[in-house]
Amino acid sequence: MCSATSKDILPEPPIELKRLSEELANRIREKIDRNGPIPFSAYMEMALYEPGLGYYSAGLPKLGAGGDFVTAPQMGNVFARCLAKQIEQVATELDGYEIVEAGAGSGILAADLLIALQETHPPARYRILERSAHLRQVQKETLEKHVPEWMDRISWLDKPPEKDWQGVFLANEVLDALTVERFCIDNDGPVQMQVEYGPEGFNWIKGPCPGKMEAQIKAVLSGLEHYPATGYCSEVNTSLSAWLQAVTASLQKGLALFIDYGYTRRDYYQPQRVDGTLICHYQHRAHDDPFKWPGLTDISASVDFTALAEAADLCGFEVSGYTTQAMFLMASGLDEVLAGFGSLSEKERLQMNNQVLRLTLPGEMGERFQVMALSRGLEEELRADLAGFSLNDLCHRL
Repeated sequence: MCSATSKDILPEPPIELKRLSEELANRIREKIDRNGPIPFSAYMEMALYEPGLGYYSAGLPKLGAGGDFVTAPQMGNVFARCLAKQIEQVATELDGYEIVEAGAGSGILAADLLIALQETHPPARYRILERSAHLRQVQKETLEKHVPEWMDRISWLDKPPEKDWQGVFLANEVLDALTVERFCIDNDGPVQMQVEYGPEGFNWIKGPCPGKMEAQIKAVLSGLEHYPATGYCSEVNTSLSAWLQAVTASLQKGLALFIDYGYTRRDYYQPQRVDGTLICHYQHRAHDDPFKWPGLTDISASVDFTALAEAADLCGFEVSGYTTQAMFLMASGLDEVLAGFGSLSEKERLQMNNQVLRLTLPGEMGERFQVMALSRGLEEELRADLAGFSLNDLCHRL
């Protein structure tokens, strides 16, 4: 990910893309004209997912060199090969397991996983829960290219599975794209930051917190060592438990794996993080203005992994592991994966080394990205001995 930069030095989009953004802005403005200022979650939902116009719905490049950001699977197959080793460990206890991946991006992680699992513990089928029609097409093209022999066992879902299943639910960089509410601490307590439209375009306005949101914010902040001062702003995900329940309700036995950038609650709401974690990406540049070119800019927030653990408890999961991405990869056989590439050319080895450094260095993705495993129905011995968390399980910090 890039470091934050001023929105004033972002490259100008082409005229046709500006028009798309303006059309989306007009649609959001119409909603505000009808209803008054809207919660930021409603703005974020439209900016990312409005049919035909939202960031994930308009068919624009998002991943890789031609997009706005790079995820771990785009860098190469090291990430998938290590992840496969953790999946294999769970697969040994399951009969005819399957994988359900939420938000599969370009589809390259699914392809690399299937290749890595092919000779050991291949899943009975691989299903992808994807709401973007454009990304579905990208994923199909990727999978047809890399694993054509698997296409009769790969399917796409419009909604979470309804019939009971067992296996692995996988969400890589999905939670950060769930809509959040913005709040600030005022003299009388938390206020909801809403979105209005004025002569200068979209802007923030303070509004009263809905009761449930206010109670959640107070519960979150009251458990901190230092209650934030007046003027402190951040985010809270008010729908995380409902989302987790929806996507995993039918998983009867198996593991749910979440990989994303985020923090434990005590780190997320540090006093010095006075403006939260909301971040936007456009053309590999990070900035802090979610109102800049809606539909062309990715909007995300870091994950509160303590909140995920709480949601897991409500949904009948056990938190069976939590660690940094670097520790997860090393514990999941990173050394063995690298040993398997001994025949690479010098140029290929250099590329591999660069990939590993980006995945594991603290200043890159190694510590900023976290991995959490939620288990349901697995034997206690396996739950307590998941390979990916054997080097440094940080559950005690949640």
